[in-house]
Amino acid sequence: MNKERRGTPSFGRFRLKEVQGVLAQQKYPLISFVSICVFFLGWEFLTTYGWISQVFLPSPSKIFSEAVKLLKDGTLTADVLISGKRVLGGFALASLVGVPLGILLGTSRFLRAVFDPIISIIRPLPALSWIPLSMLWLGIGETQKYSIVFMGTFCSVLIYVIEATYKIDPIMIRAAENLGASKLQVMKEVILPGALPSIISGLKVVLAIAWTCIISTEMVGASEGLGFRIWNAKDWGNTPQVLVGMLGISLTVLAIDIGFGAIEKRLIPWQRT
Repeated sequence: MNKERRGTPSFGRFRLKEVQGVLAQQKYPLISFVSICVFFLGWEFLTTYGWISQVFLPSPSKIFSEAVKLLKDGTLTADVLISGKRVLGGFALASLVGVPLGILLGTSRFLRAVFDPIISIIRPLPALSWIPLSMLWLGIGETQKYSIVFMGTFCSVLIYVIEATYKIDPIMIRAAENLGASKLQVMKEVILPGALPSIISGLKVVLAIAWTCIISTEMVGASEGLGFRIWNAKDWGNTPQVLVGMLGISLTVLAIDIGFGAIEKRLIPWQRT
């Protein structure tokens, strides 16, 4: 009997610690959930009771109703897919050209000397400045949309990759060369693994820039897409639809970012504990 009595409290303490550990892990997600609920409830209260005019800022319930209507008729889904395709297409093209070129420039002083003046001229130009020329050259079709995303993101991709490659510790490169590694082996075994985390982080930032490019383009010359939907709703004074379009951008970017995170875990597993 004494042994059973002594064993029971220790088992209870173990269970209590286990429960406390689970609660500690869930604490911050719970805080985030409560925070977003309070935010939307406060927004609903302020707009419903007239503290904020719904002409300028509709309540979350009205925005939700508008989103449901656009989802039912397929408009929102089509706009998300069209804008997402344009963003990913232009961004993929910029990455396919910018990443290899950036690695070459990051490892060659001669090539940097050749390309630096050209990059310095193109880099400050915002994506919007390319819209008139792209319309003159390519019209207002899909090619023009891809070209704007490409021109708006290419230099950013290039600079991120150059910086990531250039900052590899030269001691590691020399050590590999002293051990008999060829230039190709140094690139494969030292430079690429060392630069890849920074390259992926840079690409995630550039992806957000790509969305800015396509939304701006769709507002100027498009008949479909999230940018067009937002601008068209503004012309008709449909504020809930404007906010639905903005929410569509946020959720689409979030979904793509989650996908990017999964790719990152596969490419650089050593960065995760």
